[in-house]
Amino acid sequence: MPKTQDLTRRELLFWGVAGGLSSIALGNQRTLSSPAPKPNVVFILADDLGYADLSSYGRPDIRTPHIDRIAKDGARLTQAYANSAVCTATRTALITGRYQYRLRVGLEEPLVGNLGVGLPPEQPTLSSLLKKGGYGTTLIGKWHLGVLPTFGPLQSGYDHFYGFRGGALDYFSHKGPDGVDDLWDDNTQIHQTGYMTQLLGERATALIDDYAKSRQPFLLSLHFNSPHWPWEAPGDQPESDRLLAKPASDHPSLFDFDGGTQKTYRQMVEAMDQAVGRVLAALDSSGLAKNTIVIFTSDNGGERFSDNWPFTGRKTELLEGGLRIPALIRWPGHIPPSTICEQVTMSMDWMPTLLAAADIAPDSASALDGINLLPVLEARAPDIRRTLFWRYKANAQRAVRDGDFKFLKIRDNTFLFNVVEDPLERANLKDRYPEIYKKLITEWHQWNATMMPEIGESYTDGFTAKQLADHIGAQPVTAKPDLGDDD
Repeated sequence: MPKTQDLTRRELLFWGVAGGLSSIALGNQRTLSSPAPKPNVVFILADDLGYADLSSYGRPDIRTPHIDRIAKDGARLTQAYANSAVCTATRTALITGRYQYRLRVGLEEPLVGNLGVGLPPEQPTLSSLLKKGGYGTTLIGKWHLGVLPTFGPLQSGYDHFYGFRGGALDYFSHKGPDGVDDLWDDNTQIHQTGYMTQLLGERATALIDDYAKSRQPFLLSLHFNSPHWPWEAPGDQPESDRLLAKPASDHPSLFDFDGGTQKTYRQMVEAMDQAVGRVLAALDSSGLAKNTIVIFTSDNGGERFSDNWPFTGRKTELLEGGLRIPALIRWPGHIPPSTICEQVTMSMDWMPTLLAAADIAPDSASALDGINLLPVLEARAPDIRRTLFWRYKANAQRAVRDGDFKFLKIRDNTFLFNVVEDPLERANLKDRYPEIYKKLITEWHQWNATMMPEIGESYTDGFTAKQLADHIGAQPVTAKPDLGDDD
């Protein structure tokens, strides 16, 4: 370009425009050669948290400002469902993006003890596919999808694991229901002092700092055991000692039939919220927040001290209270803040959603049952009509959600509810809408024919069915059988 003092006004204008076009061209070149960085993912999973146990979902006596911040910065989902009313089955669907009934481990409701069953290492997972796409992958917290030597987080796509392998853990001793230590660092069993919720939050915070230094995109699965029993809040070391002092005949010792209060439960949930706050603060301080997807949800509905309003039912039941869960997501620059999302979703949707966000293709040999939610969450598309299916072997439960209607079967009792207008599932509409009732039954049988058959009752470690029901809050069904035509 000539010197400025030698240029006419017309030449200056020409060179200005040309320079601007050159800058745009160079900018486009850089964009093409340097694609946007892949988003980090922090997936936070609570254990047995009820639909209304967060302040943002209406709980008046529990303060959860940090978890609620995810909704303020992003979206709060009001029609999110768990894939199952119990732990292992939902976690199978979450990590595979498929109905849990396609895998043997998903038939365990829940997996208890070492049955030689677990998530097959060859099964493509969210963690294994992100790892192939260049992500660092870490699970902190609960696994509950099989034990060593065959099964574990490191066998299913995680680079690192810090947490426990079973379904429950004492918050202080870190022993499982069988009284055996169950705290691990990768595949090494470790002993560490501290309240479990706080330890998990501290490890997650340190990990974010490490990933910030490495600049590698990452998946951090932070799976709390809170607020799952035993009912122990920070400072409740004496309660932990009491449980562990039980006679051997009373084991599994953590089955806390006589423990807990609403106060304890509140403190457990608020301790989890504080741990989430530390994680969000770490994302802020490291400069990663703007390029990190944060999701918070639960594995199933709540139980003894939970608030599942406005639904009836609880964990282990296919009533709405056993399946509806809180679900919050933020992704700055993509999901508008303070969004209320009414899209019907299921746990298995998160895998295809996160793969799409990372621009990573699913495995062609393992077809996904979940859907990509990003078009709806980013307000690029209207809500998608869904038909969702469940079954649960206790009390021979079956359910279908199709549009606003839900078919439910408990033993020989059958129902048709409009769960949008009647979330408490009180008005049985099967005689009022017989065609819808029959249609949903037909859909369920067609779907079930594509799934693995059910297996027998889960291992209960010597506890009777009534004891287990008393503990988890499941109520035996004694109503007069409905001799419908759905069998």
